[in-house]
Amino acid sequence: MYLIGGDIMFVKEAVINRIDEICNDRGMAVNKLANLSGITPSTVYSVFNSDRKDIGIVLIKKICDGFEITLEEFFCSEIFKSLDQELI
Repeated sequence: MYLIGGDIMFVKEAVINRIDEICNDRGMAVNKLANLSGITPSTVYSVFNSDRKDIGIVLIKKICDGFEITLEEFFCSEIFKSLDQELI
């Protein structure tokens, strides 16, 4: 978990926020990210779905490929540095 602005953030939310952050920095829409990643837009949108419990590393890797960054670059963010173990 990660405390941000008084709210607790779990890993899934941190991943979503990181994807949003990179898309916003690059002025990139989710559809374009999907095309660059070689996955369907519905798959990328499903990441943002609150019913989805977790996000697989293979999907994150494909998203990183679309961004043309490494997994290390994706996870090298303040968002991930203070996450606690999730026991839920």
